[in-house]
Amino acid sequence: MLTVPKPYPKEFRDDVVNVARNREPGTHLKQVAADFGISESCLTNWMKAADVEAGVKPGNTAAQNADLAAARRRIRLLEQENEVLRRAAAYLSQANLPGK
Repeated sequence: MLTVPKPYPKEFRDDVVNVARNREPGTHLKQVAADFGISESCLTNWMKAADVEAGVKPGNTAAQNADLAAARRRIRLLEQENEVLRRAAAYLSQANLPGK
């Protein structure tokens, strides 16, 4: 069974990004990532996300993504409720037809 690793705490991610941004010239991201026990691609993703959160790069922030996910869940629920009501109305209109 595949297990999903727990996400690193935000403070840890922020600290690693800060160290990566303030690294000494000649130090590669790969080395910074290895020092913290993460992959280079993970560090790169954290740095991109930090840039979006800071408004340096365009994109959705974590808060916007959470709002979007909540809105999608709400839309899905409303669509399901609408379908139930549509079917109930169709059933009840058939039951009230003359001759039945």
